Amino acid sequence: MTAVTFEDSGLGQWTEDEVFEVTAERIAEYAAATNDPIEAHLEGEIAPPVFAVVPTFFSMAPAALEVAPVSLLMKLVHGEQDFHFHRPIRPGDVLTCKARATGYATLSTGSTVVVYAESRDQDGELVNEQWITAFFRGVDAGQTVGDLAPGHALAEEVTATAPVARVTQHVDEDQTFRYSPASGDPMPIHLDEEIAQMSGLPGIINHGLCTMAFTSWAALQELAGGDVNRLKRFAVRFAKPVLPGQDMTTSFWQLDDATVEAGTAAYGFQTAVGDDLVIRDGLAVFTD
Repeated sequence: MTAVTFEDSGLGQWTEDEVFEVTAERIAEYAAATNDPIEAHLEGEIAPPVFAVVPTFFSMAPAALEVAPVSLLMKLVHGEQDFHFHRPIRPGDVLTCKARATGYATLSTGSTVVVYAESRDQDGELVNEQWITAFFRGVDAGQTVGDLAPGHALAEEVTATAPVARVTQHVDEDQTFRYSPASGDPMPIHLDEEIAQMSGLPGIINHGLCTMAFTSWAALQELAGGDVNRLKRFAVRFAKPVLPGQDMTTSFWQLDDATVEAGTAAYGFQTAVGDDLVIRDGLAVFTD
């Protein structure tokens, strides 16, 4: 791995506020771009859970690059995403979003920077919190510093049992071209075959957050009657990319009561394309 110096002074530095006005049209566009079948989402009445990343999108990379050198931008990939919901996003919300790096770590295959982001409404009330783990492959930061993201590992003994639900979903050939404008994510590896291959990928790959959005509506439908109001936490670790045209299957396991906060039900999950896991260590927590 290549030794790189990360800047400790960048930890805790908030990005500038980003203000985002939520409309029913933008919610509906996002729901359609993620093949979400839940009517309230498609009508723009209430936002799907992963829509929460849209207002914070342009705060994430700047926060990570307060710590990692800007020269590493093209090496940045999304390692993990962890949403904590205080309430769903609704049309008419005016959200103020900001982010800061909280810590970084060196792993056997690269280094990570953890970014914390928050969204508050026009009354200053917290709407959601997010922990984003950016991964830089082949980079050695040399140490682990600061606060890392909350854990959400899924034990092997859980996945060895029969799941309580299993959902298979199809990623459309044009999925990335619909998701990109709906989410505001312009990264060319999702839109340009040549650039994707130059980056070492087999071709255009689905956005990780689009894959996550698929798993979120599967969880809502199977475990919460389609009610996004009940979802309190949703976290994943991205393992491998999903390609347009592929089918993916998500399996859910209810977690033991001893590990679950009172008044909630928690489920672990993982998503596979064939025999390959594309999402690991999934966690969905609902109010009872």
